[in-house]
Amino acid sequence: MKAPAKINLTVDVLFKRNDGYHEVEMVMTTIDLADRLELTPRNDGKIVIESSASFVPNDERNLAYQAAKLIRDHFGIVEGVTITIDKRIPVAAGLAGGSSDAAATLKGLNQLWQLGLTTEQLAQLGAQIGSDVAFCVYGGTALARGRGEIITPLPAPPPFWVILAKPPLGVSTAHVYQHLDLNRVTQRPPTDQMIQALKERNFSLLSKSMVNVLESVTLVHYPLVRWYKQKMADFGADGVLMSGSGPTVFGLVQKESRAWRIYNGFKGFCQDVFVVRGRG
Repeated sequence: MKAPAKINLTVDVLFKRNDGYHEVEMVMTTIDLADRLELTPRNDGKIVIESSASFVPNDERNLAYQAAKLIRDHFGIVEGVTITIDKRIPVAAGLAGGSSDAAATLKGLNQLWQLGLTTEQLAQLGAQIGSDVAFCVYGGTALARGRGEIITPLPAPPPFWVILAKPPLGVSTAHVYQHLDLNRVTQRPPTDQMIQALKERNFSLLSKSMVNVLESVTLVHYPLVRWYKQKMADFGADGVLMSGSGPTVFGLVQKESRAWRIYNGFKGFCQDVFVVRGRG
């Protein structure tokens, strides 16, 4: 089964909550870059992770492992499962690869073990694993609030092509939030305007409405991400933004030919560059 990546069309952080999390408001949409998962029953009661990528953890650090353990513990299931992950989404890239794997595992085990859970129930379970998992359970395009677990589905965006470029570095989400000073954020996303753009399927308005407040930290602490963002604009993308806490930068265009021109511009110095369709 597919576990699609997501991009953030907007990211706003409203305040720090008493529980230590931040209150967020984000518009996210899935794209046609996806890991593929296969779930195989086991008789020995073990959860086994197998992956095409050697750097993917195969123990409790893996979010798909956590999803399988959570659903087993929650329902007292004794059967085991082998989760085979064909990794296509870059790791620690701000694209929710691990969260999407966890969401796909929850949905797949719901079918395999015939649990009869609704999407909303699966999303509530997923929220215990990570803040992006609930959105990944729903997929499509949605407004995520709270710490990311309150999901309101939105209309699909107008058709576009996405160019993704991931700099060769890792960005810690915890580090970014730790250094986020909301008093120094100069630009907030016009979330209502983004939702209007989606409802009207207005690509121009959508591109103009893309803002991510976490750039105020990542672009300062990781100048290479800022440089990638500038290159994406220089190469001709209509809307350019960092996804999540980074480091991946993406650009949106309407014409496939322009997407491949931008791809070729990045290919000379960036190993992790992709051209995909928006799915929404």
